[in-house]
Amino acid sequence: MAHLESAGGHARLSDIAAQAGVSEATVSRVINGRAGVSPATRQSVVAAMDVLGYERPPKLRSRSAGLVGLITPELSNPIFPALAQVIEQVLTSRGYTPVLCTQTPGGSTEDQLTDLLVERGVTGIVFVSGLHADSTADMDRYVKLAGRGVPFVMINGYTEKVSTPFVSTDDRAAVRLAVTHLVELGHERIGLAVGPRRFVPVLRKIESFVQQLRTLLPYRAEEAEELVAHSLFTVEGGQAAATALLDKDCTAIVCGSDLMAFGAIRAARHRGLSVPQDVSVVGFDDSPLIVFADPPLTTLRQPVEAMGQAAVNALLEEIGGTPAPHAEFVFLPELVVRGSTGAGPRRRRS
Repeated sequence: MAHLESAGGHARLSDIAAQAGVSEATVSRVINGRAGVSPATRQSVVAAMDVLGYERPPKLRSRSAGLVGLITPELSNPIFPALAQVIEQVLTSRGYTPVLCTQTPGGSTEDQLTDLLVERGVTGIVFVSGLHADSTADMDRYVKLAGRGVPFVMINGYTEKVSTPFVSTDDRAAVRLAVTHLVELGHERIGLAVGPRRFVPVLRKIESFVQQLRTLLPYRAEEAEELVAHSLFTVEGGQAAATALLDKDCTAIVCGSDLMAFGAIRAARHRGLSVPQDVSVVGFDDSPLIVFADPPLTTLRQPVEAMGQAAVNALLEEIGGTPAPHAEFVFLPELVVRGSTGAGPRRRRS
């Protein structure tokens, strides 16, 4: 009978068997490295040991049987934990053990986290809104990673310099939906509050915004560009960007994230303006907690479930040696109309 060390002393095979949904004899065979166990069963036993916090016996330590790294930016923006949760659930259901790594200002960088995961022998990595999304970053790091034989997929932020599957929200369609909605409500001075210009999703939003203002309203490209305000993807960033747009007499503001939209609402209130009577605000993400906003936030919902599922499927196909197309899988967002958008000045006049 094999024994496992854990924080609580000797592990019971029955715990692992129950967690993995197999017999104790099967667990014993896996622990002792015996034949006659399918890879999938072995995977679920190892995953069960990981989940229960048991140290793997030496025979199972040579290579991580199914650890998958998930590298995300900070977790203070609720869209990232929401994506992480979906990806982790899908990975776990497929017998893999997710490892969540978060970049923090002054903490570990994406490169350090990647090296750490590769040294631990991960089977693959999912990058969420990482350096791949930064148009000024050096993409050689991903070419080198591919050269080390580690499959990976990217979420949000496409670049043709990296050959791998990408999963993205359609930023252009999102802005088109938002601007169309606001124009139909009678708004003519519409602003766009987004993060730093170097990020691919930001560039796509600006491109679509300028195009929509030229198509739906009588704006020239340069005039539309002047209604774009850049800041950080935070509440404070949204407040700063919205303040600049209110100075330009905007009656509606489309924001690059829900957090920025909270900041835009705060900026309006600081001016003694009410939302949506004086200023309409549209968010982006439809992250959890948004329903508790006051007023409830009109926003563009990222299809988090579908995107997380697609990212994991593409990664597992890479791992399995039947790669998905090295292209961008684009998911349509949905405009969710709630209480933060209302009639614009033109509609009110008529």
